[in-house]
Amino acid sequence: MILFLRAALFVGGLFYVILGVGFLLDPAGSGSDFGLAAQGPHGLATIRADITAFFVVAGGCMIWGGWARKGDPLLVTAALMLLALLGRSVGLAMDGSYAGYWPPMVVEAVTVILALVASRMLPHTALEPDS
Repeated sequence: MILFLRAALFVGGLFYVILGVGFLLDPAGSGSDFGLAAQGPHGLATIRADITAFFVVAGGCMIWGGWARKGDPLLVTAALMLLALLGRSVGLAMDGSYAGYWPPMVVEAVTVILALVASRMLPHTALEPDS
């Protein structure tokens, strides 16, 4: 079971890191796939910085947690994806649905569940008591 979880973390993390690198190298193209349209250099820089950071950190923490057998970094991924899922849910409630709204929500929910389950099964860093 642990081997499966670690493999799933690595593959999922690699997916997110590659997605993030896509935003870094081609913010306009990758942004349009996500419904984002940059308005000039400011918009391109925002997509390139913020969206890249989101996906690379989420994916990097999945890879780190799986590779190093540590549960701590997986909590970062779970928090990021849970907030993204919350944002999508609020958008769905306030703005209504759109074609293809549910696949990203499913991916984010599965990522949250995977990260939390793996975090519980992998060891955490022990805190040293103050002397």
